[in-house]
Amino acid sequence: MDDDYMASFTPLFLTESLEMAMEVENENSKPSCFSCVFDNQNGGRSFSSESYLASGSLKRLLLRLDPSPNDYEEDTVEMFGFQWVTEMALVESCRLLFGLLRQRIHGLENLVQMSSSDFSQAANLHSEAESIRHQCIEFLHYVKVFIFRYLEPPRAENDGMLHPYEELEAQVPSLLVEELHALTLQIGHLFELSSSVLAAFTIQHQAKLFPPSWHLLHLHLDIHWLVLEILHVLGEKMMRQVVYANHFMNLTGENLTSISLFETHCGNLICDLISISINKYIKVRPSEALTSHHYPCTCIKELWILLIQLLDHRNKGSHTESFWSSVNKNLKNIFERPSSSDRMSVFETNQCKDPLSFSWWIITHLASLYQFDRNGNLDEKKQKESNWKFVEELLKKSIDAQTGVLEEQLRMHLQCCLTLCSFWDLNLSVATILWDYYSKNLNSSFTVPWLGLKGLANVSKTPLSMLELVKSCCCDQQIPALYKSSNSYLIFLSILARMMKEEAENSGVHPWKQIKGRIYSKFHRRRMQELTEVGLQNFFNLFLMLAIVAEREDIVSRVLDLLDFLTPSSVTVCQRALIWRGQFAFLLIYVEKNMDISVLAEKLSNAFREKAKEFLVNKNDYTQKQNLWTLLSTYIDGVQEVFETSCNLNLSQEKLLNDGFTMLLPACRGAELSMVLNFLQVVLARLRSVHKRVSQGLQLGNTAANAQLPLVAKEHHLAVASALWRNFFPYLKSQRMAQMPPSPQLADTAAGFTLLALDMPSKALSDLQPQPVLSMMQLFGWDDMVWPQLVSRYLSHLIQNSALYEAFSSMGYTSYEALTVRSWFRCILQMFIDQPTGMLAKTDAERTVGKVYMEQLIEMTRLVFKLKEVENVLSKANVEESVFKQDPKNALVQFIKAVGRTYGGLQTLPEKSAMVAKTLEYLGDVLKYVKPYLKVKGPPEGLQLTYWIIGCLVKFWAPILATSKAQQLLFRIIDCLLLPHSVLQQDKELPVALLSAIQESLPLYLQGLSFICCQSQTQGPYLNQLLGSIIQQYFGRFLPSSPTAPGAGVHPMVLALCSSVTVSQMLHLRKTTLNVINEHYLQFKGNAPPPRLASVLAFILEVLQRTESTELHDINLVLPAVLKCMVLLNELQVKKISTDILQYMVEGCQAGSGGEHATQLTSVFRQFIQDYTAVYDHRVFSILEIVAVSDQTLVTCLIPTITQSLKDSEHKQGLGRNTAQREAYKRLLSHLTEAGQNEIDTKNGK
Repeated sequence: MDDDYMASFTPLFLTESLEMAMEVENENSKPSCFSCVFDNQNGGRSFSSESYLASGSLKRLLLRLDPSPNDYEEDTVEMFGFQWVTEMALVESCRLLFGLLRQRIHGLENLVQMSSSDFSQAANLHSEAESIRHQCIEFLHYVKVFIFRYLEPPRAENDGMLHPYEELEAQVPSLLVEELHALTLQIGHLFELSSSVLAAFTIQHQAKLFPPSWHLLHLHLDIHWLVLEILHVLGEKMMRQVVYANHFMNLTGENLTSISLFETHCGNLICDLISISINKYIKVRPSEALTSHHYPCTCIKELWILLIQLLDHRNKGSHTESFWSSVNKNLKNIFERPSSSDRMSVFETNQCKDPLSFSWWIITHLASLYQFDRNGNLDEKKQKESNWKFVEELLKKSIDAQTGVLEEQLRMHLQCCLTLCSFWDLNLSVATILWDYYSKNLNSSFTVPWLGLKGLANVSKTPLSMLELVKSCCCDQQIPALYKSSNSYLIFLSILARMMKEEAENSGVHPWKQIKGRIYSKFHRRRMQELTEVGLQNFFNLFLMLAIVAEREDIVSRVLDLLDFLTPSSVTVCQRALIWRGQFAFLLIYVEKNMDISVLAEKLSNAFREKAKEFLVNKNDYTQKQNLWTLLSTYIDGVQEVFETSCNLNLSQEKLLNDGFTMLLPACRGAELSMVLNFLQVVLARLRSVHKRVSQGLQLGNTAANAQLPLVAKEHHLAVASALWRNFFPYLKSQRMAQMPPSPQLADTAAGFTLLALDMPSKALSDLQPQPVLSMMQLFGWDDMVWPQLVSRYLSHLIQNSALYEAFSSMGYTSYEALTVRSWFRCILQMFIDQPTGMLAKTDAERTVGKVYMEQLIEMTRLVFKLKEVENVLSKANVEESVFKQDPKNALVQFIKAVGRTYGGLQTLPEKSAMVAKTLEYLGDVLKYVKPYLKVKGPPEGLQLTYWIIGCLVKFWAPILATSKAQQLLFRIIDCLLLPHSVLQQDKELPVALLSAIQESLPLYLQGLSFICCQSQTQGPYLNQLLGSIIQQYFGRFLPSSPTAPGAGVHPMVLALCSSVTVSQMLHLRKTTLNVINEHYLQFKGNAPPPRLASVLAFILEVLQRTESTELHDINLVLPAVLKCMVLLNELQVKKISTDILQYMVEGCQAGSGGEHATQLTSVFRQFIQDYTAVYDHRVFSILEIVAVSDQTLVTCLIPTITQSLKDSEHKQGLGRNTAQREAYKRLLSHLTEAGQNEIDTKNGK
């Protein structure tokens, strides 16, 4: 190699040449070829190991190295089945060898035509086709090697005679050009291949056997590329001198050189590849343009990369046409469609309906191929040649009104443009061209109809969403997804943002200064007033993006000046709301950049104050109020987002919380109030969270560099807290006793203020000082006049707050837990207080409210049971933890029982006295809680709950209520619940709901009172009197008209008598009850029986049956009346029940201990015999017969009395012996065995 040739190498080439030489030993001698067949040993590379890229073939070509260093080393070489002399074959047999090549190609074409769908022949056809392709490729590779190794470069003219071989050798370059030209004519264009051959592109790469069409198609690709390789190697070998095809020129008169053949063939090949891409593009949707590749298989992709590498390499060395230049020329032909052109026939055959979009698509995908290096590996840092000049022309066509490009196409074009910005050095002219278009179309919504809702204009609903949208334009995005998520305008902003950022980073001169004038100049008073709502949205999107990437304060100042051009009369409500959102979006940028917001905040808050005032004035004008609320809600959303995104709240955020809220809150209703309160909760929570974090930073002792920030932040926090107390709390306080139940947010917000008072007590209002936390609890948690819904939710936020507990402990306030328990009592008792009193069916809304409140009570119950005092009571009473998981009503009863058991377990008087005081503190004025139910006699659920819970108190806290401290409460309970004035009016019917509630709970009261009567020493007589009055009032009210009356259940007093806790309690209650019954329900008026006598007797019988015992007072109080009924009345039901009672009592006396019962029973019967024998002798004897069946001894003891009564009766009558009486008496005596017989004998003897 001569010195000039060696001098053309660069040091880089030398280095790469050495690397290639070291790799020679590892090279595979198999010739390179196009292959889209991948195997598992490919190592994750993009191309097959046999490819021109991966095998190093291209790299050796560009480095001017031996194309096949391991091959053709022998003296002879086999080609097309014949042996040839390696160094002389192409000189001596050039035309013959190319003829054999053409013959093999023709043979493969015939094989394609012969192939069928017979799978049995697939293997043979594949093998034969593969062999032909291999022979053809091997020959062309041999041509490359021959030129590189054996072809002598041109020498200076020599007048001497040449050897015949030398003459032949000198003609080889010219012959090669002619033969290569003939070869290109034979294979023709790729698009000219039959459809069956082109269909081979779609064959799966994983296949093992390929049809001949696949081999023919890939052979064409190989030939197209190898012709270019051979011409390039020939040019390099000939020292870049032009090689003329002399023989061809002499025959045809046409000019044919190595250079013209290279350029023509390369142009044809690019034209063919574009044609293939057009066929691919026909099936591509605009939305899928960036994800749909322009090549049908990786071989085409490789061919594009090979062309890029080769053409740009040649362009650098000899200023030949670059790759982009050749592509641009072909793409222009698609637009221009000249009348006569060989190359144009391609595009006429495959007409491109949208050449503009196709050009964008193909250029974008080709630009991405620049990332591959000479070895086919991805190298994203590799320098890429740009094609901006042609792209600018495309861009002008895209936005030209005459072109008529639709939004769906424009989005794709700008997607491609944005993608190109990521590949190439940026070009500010692109942004300028686009801005000229979009500045005229700001009012356009840039929608795609067929995208449906996704394609509608996106007017941001909140400042944050507006900012996030713009931020997405300023960061790296998944560009293919932008088609559906962004319109073309937003993609333009992405392009502009990328240029603003990267140009500034690369050059140091901010491009904003270059484009600033162009942007500002498009906005003036008339233009601003022409902007619609969509136009304003696009206006804000532009300047928000610029504020993020450029001069922030200058841009915001200009925006405010431009907005001043808009007069109130020219701006709709929706536009004004959008303007506020845009201004808040700028505030969010300031906050993000840690810049003070006072100027912009004051401007916004002043506007808010005016609108809030109008809202209050027009609170009864629905339409005007709705319009104003659109603005006010925008402001609230904006302020909330400012607080949520602020890191330290040290940027004058307090200026956004002005006195406009004092006018807004009183005019809010329903959803409006809910929104404001939710906003307030967010601000409170955010302030407390940030303040806590900053305070912790102060406590840790920051260094001097950072110490100032927490101090400044703390001052701002106090200012925010002061604004909250001043402008929000007065309204909150006024609503705690509203006529209707407050919204849950009111309780949540009140809890937030309580915790704020805990964190920053100094800023609470003066009327809450000096202990604002205690004042807040008294206002919202412990006040009996506040709605229970508010109290339960409020306390649920605070009960488990350890800091709050510590605060009360530190101030020595020991009633914190007891008052909380009292509120819990009240919340449960008043759970039905807001329900209608009638029996009407509840609406869905009422059911929902009830369900929500019940869930609230369940949570409150769970928390109350974790209070230390409550846990202590439950543990002493051995109550399981699962209690609090029950229904709140049941949980309250369990707690009442636990308190009662705990009190019962105390031993000393001081302990008991303290426990009584504590239980009374738990209760508070319990009757005040239930007064609303009693006042309106409903609703039924409320009355049931009232009587049940307080009944449980009377029963299970009876020992406590028996003490002097608690007796006044007991008397009030009796007066209010059991013996109110309405009950004492016998002629007045009680409401059904009230009577039902008393009936279900009366046993609890009776049992508790009977215990208290037994325990109380000072008030015993009075309590007994009250107990008797209660029994007297309610015994008759719950007594059925007859024992068999329908719906007659168990009398509540039966239940009370049969389930008493202690014997003494039961005996006292039983005696009192029977005494009342005897005095008021068993007294005859003359011989007339009392009303409902059968029911009264049935009651007595049921008590005897259930208790299975007879007491002494039963005999005294009940038996005389029963015997009287048996004597005087003939009613079967009365007689039967009386007889059953008599039998039960007689049998009960037999079972009784000792003789006391028998003595008493004998006494009653003696009196009975003396009173009734004279008149009702037969009935008396009949009754005694019944008694004799059960107790002969008793009747035997009565024989003297009966005998004497018989004598007295006969004497009184003065008629001598009364035979009838004596016969009846004998029948009685006959039942008395020996004693009776003796008496009969005695009578007979007389």
